[in-house]
Amino acid sequence: MASQQQKKQRSLQHGLTSRQVSMISIAGIIGAGLFIGSSNAIATAGPAILISYAMTGLLVLLVMRMLGEMAIANPNSGSFSTYAAEAIGPWAGFTIGWLYWWFWVLIIPVEAIAGADILHAYFPAVPSWLFAFLIMIVLSGTNLISVKNFGEFEYWFALVKVIAILAFIGICSLAVFGVWPLAETSGVSQLWANGGFMPNGFGTVLGGVLITIFSFFGAEIVTIAADETANPKEKIRRATNLVVYRIAIFYLASIFLVVSLVAWNDPGLKAVGSFQRVLEVLNVPGAKLMVDLVVLVAVTSCMNSGLYTASRMLYSLGARGEAPRTIKRISGNGVPTVAVVLSTLAGFVGCFVNYVFPGKVFGFLLSTTGAIALLVYLVIAVSQLRMRARAEREGAELALKMWLFPWLTWLVIGLIVMVLGYMLFSDAYRYETLMTAGVTCFILLIALTRRRAAARAAQPA
Repeated sequence: MASQQQKKQRSLQHGLTSRQVSMISIAGIIGAGLFIGSSNAIATAGPAILISYAMTGLLVLLVMRMLGEMAIANPNSGSFSTYAAEAIGPWAGFTIGWLYWWFWVLIIPVEAIAGADILHAYFPAVPSWLFAFLIMIVLSGTNLISVKNFGEFEYWFALVKVIAILAFIGICSLAVFGVWPLAETSGVSQLWANGGFMPNGFGTVLGGVLITIFSFFGAEIVTIAADETANPKEKIRRATNLVVYRIAIFYLASIFLVVSLVAWNDPGLKAVGSFQRVLEVLNVPGAKLMVDLVVLVAVTSCMNSGLYTASRMLYSLGARGEAPRTIKRISGNGVPTVAVVLSTLAGFVGCFVNYVFPGKVFGFLLSTTGAIALLVYLVIAVSQLRMRARAEREGAELALKMWLFPWLTWLVIGLIVMVLGYMLFSDAYRYETLMTAGVTCFILLIALTRRRAAARAAQPA
């Protein structure tokens, strides 16, 4: 009887320290997309990709401010899914929560496969699939032991990424000022050479926004993690206020240096990635090995945080009765073990499908995530619009407020709707947008069916 009562009283523990939460908030916006994926963005818009990154960074900053306002008022592991349920309706919380979980359980195998490919290149005797499964087993183990264990892994992963980017900025700055002794180039002349600053027109700058926005997705993880730390409101406030500096330093500064030192149409950018190509041009010894190590850490970190995020969102859905009851089961260490195991198994299925049917089924599944980030941001904005209006009607005091409410909130909503519309009518993004819409409609149909079934059950016989 006593053991049953203990199980009922178990909840997520405050196992994350301040330094871990700080690093998790940094790690959320530094992924392989910055080190490698930025080369595709640069090839699309040229040096004007800086405008794309600035526009995307501003959008993320505003979304994080809105999310911070709600999260400080109500820290919760379900984060924006919980707020959507309160502000819009249970169907919205259900739909966006499951969409978010779907996004991360598909990203988990993507990161594991990317890390496995790097290791396989150096150790060809070991098959890539085995590396992928080993990476997933190790990181699922760290998530199952305790949240503190996850936080410690993520802290060191994030620290490596931060040191790597700062070192990159330092070396490239020396090259720009002409004091890096090994450089073949110096200055910032590449910004306007090869067709000018905006060689492909302003339309490609908007296209660059669609590429870069997915690099920033993950900044919201801190509002999920903060529920498992002491004094979560202060942690969320601090992380939200520092987002602008992190975007400026890690993205704008590093990409500025890339397009300053390497021609935007240099074929090596796409071949090896933006960071490696710059280091090669600057004749930095061991450039490939260093970048491979950093990218390996980046993809492993992304997978680690993705598994954590997916499991916490699934746990929140279970706690709200929007997933099977067993999912909300918590271990003695305060870990939602069933949610972690199910999220890991989903990742294993993704890996298995990728290796058994290479480039077919998994690619099809991955295409369904194309617009999920924008849908999440849209739901955050609509939720904040409604919750803030409610708080003002009730005279509630908010510790953190969105700037220029409601005008900036409406601006964000308008911009996201415009971008989604552009994706729908663009040949390059229509397929992914329709696939995301299909999955969203499927989950929404389940939500509405559940709601009708609950309403019928509640009616007297």
